[in-house]
Amino acid sequence: MKLEIKDVTKKFNAKTAVNNFSMVVETGQCVGLIGPNGAGKSTLIKIIANILYADKGEVLLGGKKISTMKREIGYLPQYPEFFYWMTAKETLFFMGQLSSISYETLVDEIPAILKKVGLYNEQNEKVQAFSGGMKQRLGIAQTLLHKPSFIVMDEPVSALDPIGRREVLNLIQEIKHETTILFSTHILSDAEEICERFVIMKQGKKIEDTTIEELLTRNLESAVYLEIASQDMLWVQLIEKFPYVKSVEIIGRKAKITLDNVQENKNMLIRDAIDNNMDIVRFEAGNSNTLEQIFLKMVVSV
Repeated sequence: MKLEIKDVTKKFNAKTAVNNFSMVVETGQCVGLIGPNGAGKSTLIKIIANILYADKGEVLLGGKKISTMKREIGYLPQYPEFFYWMTAKETLFFMGQLSSISYETLVDEIPAILKKVGLYNEQNEKVQAFSGGMKQRLGIAQTLLHKPSFIVMDEPVSALDPIGRREVLNLIQEIKHETTILFSTHILSDAEEICERFVIMKQGKKIEDTTIEELLTRNLESAVYLEIASQDMLWVQLIEKFPYVKSVEIIGRKAKITLDNVQENKNMLIRDAIDNNMDIVRFEAGNSNTLEQIFLKMVVSV
């Protein structure tokens, strides 16, 4: 189900948490909402989930105001709260009844949901004995119980240990094919793994709306990075005189070679290296920065 956020602003006293924010999540998409802590992600998520109200703007789901579409929304907070003396099965029965799901439907659906999130064998264990990853998977089960058309997740893995984080990411990978998801995180690698597209926030504003491929292409450098097995870097020093080489930076056995046009000139450079019997350990064209490094540059400089 399509989500539309139109010019949303939210202030807390003198602080503007969300500033004239707009975006669209198309039906079936899994979109990452990325930003550093304090960027306004959680405030925006709560507005989308109709927990907070915007001072200005509107949020539509399926073309209707979000306040009229609560039954179509699944919300997973960063720290889902449970009654720790309840079992996993009792928790889902209780939450399901709060959502006006019939007892008969819950009897049929809960075992399947628990299997889906990998908690079927623990359904009669009390939540107080669950690990962080198990609690988050139970939170996802609760989110899925009423079969929402749109799911919003607020930092669902940031507080988990590596095992719990992997369990939850794998589960989100499975369910993203069944519904529309907005996934909030400050960890770009999680968004890279789960989402086809991501929107970056800083200080309440949208500063980027792109795909991983578009971001890498835009940050592509006209340079090649190589590492040579031999300590003899004479060839690397000689290529500075080539007409298509702009500059050469050498650190040990590694070099960054800036070219006029990396796509046109890289093969010429490789051929010359082979002709000179150079033992190349690594040859990489384009951007040496990781996505995390690109992201850090954006949120620091914008």
